[in-house]
Amino acid sequence: MLFSQRILILIITLLYFSQAQSQESDSLAINKKLVIGITETPPFVEKRPQGYSGLSIASWKMVNEQLQLAYEYKEYDDLSSLLKGIENGEVDLSVNPITVTDNRMTRMDFSQPYFISHTSVAKRKESEFLKHIKNFFSWDFFSVVALLLLVIFIFGILVWFFERKKNQEEFGGNFKGIMQGFWWSAVTMTTVGYGDKSPRTTGGRIIGLIWMFMAVIIISSFTAGIASSLTVKSINEEITSIQDLERFEVTTVKSSSSHELLNLYNIESKLVNSGTEGLKAVLDEKSTLFVYDEPILKYEIERGELSDDLEVLGQSLKKDYYSYAFPKDSQLLRVINPVLIRTLKSMEWATLIKDYN
Repeated sequence: MLFSQRILILIITLLYFSQAQSQESDSLAINKKLVIGITETPPFVEKRPQGYSGLSIASWKMVNEQLQLAYEYKEYDDLSSLLKGIENGEVDLSVNPITVTDNRMTRMDFSQPYFISHTSVAKRKESEFLKHIKNFFSWDFFSVVALLLLVIFIFGILVWFFERKKNQEEFGGNFKGIMQGFWWSAVTMTTVGYGDKSPRTTGGRIIGLIWMFMAVIIISSFTAGIASSLTVKSINEEITSIQDLERFEVTTVKSSSSHELLNLYNIESKLVNSGTEGLKAVLDEKSTLFVYDEPILKYEIERGELSDDLEVLGQSLKKDYYSYAFPKDSQLLRVINPVLIRTLKSMEWATLIKDYN
């Protein structure tokens, strides 16, 4: 019995010292004033006269209510410099909405995701009337009409060639006769049949007979071509996948997950430093589309009162997971991550998310 008690006391002692050592290790890892890297990204990180606010800042404050750590913010000019700062260990962590990607996971560590988002596309709004007018005067439309006129002109010359001598009243003269042949060809093709011009020679009538049968086929084909030129552009403007972006001038934020996505599919894009700059590029027609995080796009459009000029397409390109970012092999991750997970399960966090949505 005495031996068993000694074994029990030994086990309890080992567990106690093991736990104490673990707590001491954790406290040593965070026994300093933390430096938190941020860059302004509304509505997640906003700089205001009274300090920083936003959903990401609020999440950190809720986490730190349990950790009670001393910290200070270090602001970076853009996302690219912030990511380099994290990777180089200039900061202890970042609470910015940083999307977890394969490429970034090789360079830094990430916490449990605290927000699920999507990558979407913003574009200028365009009225249906202007869209149809633009399609009507498109290159496709004019090319179809030009080809139609060329065919009419060719058959007009052919009938003039046979009729110019024996039917001078209707097809006489050079320039005038050719124009009369063009008129006859157009009237015949459209089956209007005024009867003011008609071939009388054998050659002219053979041309007329061929043209009548051909016109039935050609007019239906050209009608379909004209209709296609008026509608195909609108169909092509529908974006259903990432590959559809190849047909447009695309802008995105430098070093963002959207930038990585476009590079993955070899889609050329212009680069800006923020969501505000990207939307301005679309608004000023320097770019057709702006690819970026959906909540940031919607917030910037609403904040700038641009809803009459810009819209976010309903089709998203991919799902994004926002997490805290840490330098590689950071000891802080195992200290903060459990607290963050508990915070995300709280009613307070659920209410906060609802308010932001």
